[in-house]
Amino acid sequence: MSTAGYGYYRTTIFLAMFVGYTLYYFNRKTFSFVMPSLMEEIKLDKDDLGMISSSQSLAYAISKFISGVLSDQISARWLFSIGLFMVGGINVIFSWSSTVAVFSVLWFFNGLGQGLGWPPCGRVLRKWFEPSQFGTWWAVLSCSMNLAGSLGPIIATVMAQSYSWRTILSISGLSCVVFSFVCLLVIRNEPKDVGLANIEVAGAKKGNTGTSSDESTLKEFLLSPYLWLLSLGYLVVFGVKTACTDWGQLFLIQDKGQSTLMGSSYMSALEVGGLLGSLAAGYFTDKAVAQQGKRIYGNPRHFLLIVMMAGMCASMYLFRVTVTSESPKVWILALGAIFGFSSYGPIALFGVIANESAPSNYCGTSHAIVALMANIGGFLSGFPFSTIAKHHGWEMAFWVAEISCVITTVGFFLMRNIRTKMGHIPKKDD
Repeated sequence: MSTAGYGYYRTTIFLAMFVGYTLYYFNRKTFSFVMPSLMEEIKLDKDDLGMISSSQSLAYAISKFISGVLSDQISARWLFSIGLFMVGGINVIFSWSSTVAVFSVLWFFNGLGQGLGWPPCGRVLRKWFEPSQFGTWWAVLSCSMNLAGSLGPIIATVMAQSYSWRTILSISGLSCVVFSFVCLLVIRNEPKDVGLANIEVAGAKKGNTGTSSDESTLKEFLLSPYLWLLSLGYLVVFGVKTACTDWGQLFLIQDKGQSTLMGSSYMSALEVGGLLGSLAAGYFTDKAVAQQGKRIYGNPRHFLLIVMMAGMCASMYLFRVTVTSESPKVWILALGAIFGFSSYGPIALFGVIANESAPSNYCGTSHAIVALMANIGGFLSGFPFSTIAKHHGWEMAFWVAEISCVITTVGFFLMRNIRTKMGHIPKKDD
C-alpha cells in the first residue's frame, strides 16, 4: 500500500511539474517565438533585441541563484506556483506594451519569475526519487524545456497567421496563471507531507550511513576546484546553446537566405534533438554510475559529457560553413537536431553532477552557483553577442561561440580526472 502511495504521488507531482515547467519555458521564450511578427509592427534593431533578451537573462541569473540557495528553507510548491503565476501575469502585461524600454523592464521581471521554477523542481525530485534514479528523472523533467522549445516556434508561427503577437502572448500568459493554481494543489514538497516515509529515512534504515559525515564547511566547499571547473564549463555550454536558440533563426533567415518557416523548423529540430539528448545523458550516465560507482577522482558521467560537447563544436562548425540558401532542408534540420542533442545533454549533466558531487549540506548552493554561471553565459549570449553580430555579422558572432566551445571542451577533457568530490572527504570514504 505504501508503494502504491509513492507511485500515485510521484506520478501526479511529476506530471504537474512537467506541465508547469513546460509553461515556464514557453513563456520564457515567447519573445523569441513572436520576434518576426513583432518586428513587422514595431521597428527594433539588433541592439534593441539584445537588450530585451539580456534583461531577462540577467534577472533569471539573479533570481535562480537566490532561489537555489534558499530552496531548502522555502516551500517548493509555493515557490514554483508563485513563479508560474508571476511569469504568466508579466506575459499578459507585455502584450499591452509597445516600447523597447517597457519591453526590457517587463522581460526583466519575467526573468525574476523564471528563476523560481527549476530549484523547487530539483528539491522535489531529490525528496521523491531514489539517488539511483535521480539523473534519469532530472533529464526527463528537463525535456519539458525541449517540448516547449520544439512546439513553441511552430505554434507561434501558425497562430501568427490568424492572431496578432499580442494575442499569442496573452493566451500563453493566462495559461500559466491558471495552471499555477493546479500546481499549488497537486505538488507536495516531500513524502512526509502526505504521511509517507521520506526517501533519505528509508535509505538510512536499509543501512546507508547518515549524511552528517558528508557535510563540509562553506569554505571547504567553495575552495573545491571542481566546482569552478563545472561552473566555467556550464557558462560556455549554456551561453553557446542560448546564442544558437535565440539567434539561430535570424542567422538562417538574414545571412543564409532561408525562409521564416525554415527558421522555425530548424529551431524545432534543435529542441527535438535536445529532448533526446537530455534523456540519453540522464539514462546512460546513470547506468555508468551504477556500473562504476561514484569516485573521488573523475566521474563516470564525464565520458558522455565530453563526447557531447565535442558534438556541439562539430555541428556548429558544419552549420556555419556548409549551410547556404541552396542547402537541402534535411541537412539543415539534421544539423539542428545534432546540435540540440549535443547541447541539452551536457546542460542536464552539469546540473546533476553539481548536485551529486557537492557535500549534502550544500547541494542546493552547488547547483545555484553553477546555474548562476550558466546564466551569466546566457546574459553574454544576448547584448554582447548581438553587438558582435551588428558590427561584424552573424558569421563572426557564431565563429566566436564555436571557438569558445572548442577551448572549453579541450580544457574539460584535460581535467577530466580532477578530484570531483567537493568539500571535506571523510576518512571512511574510499
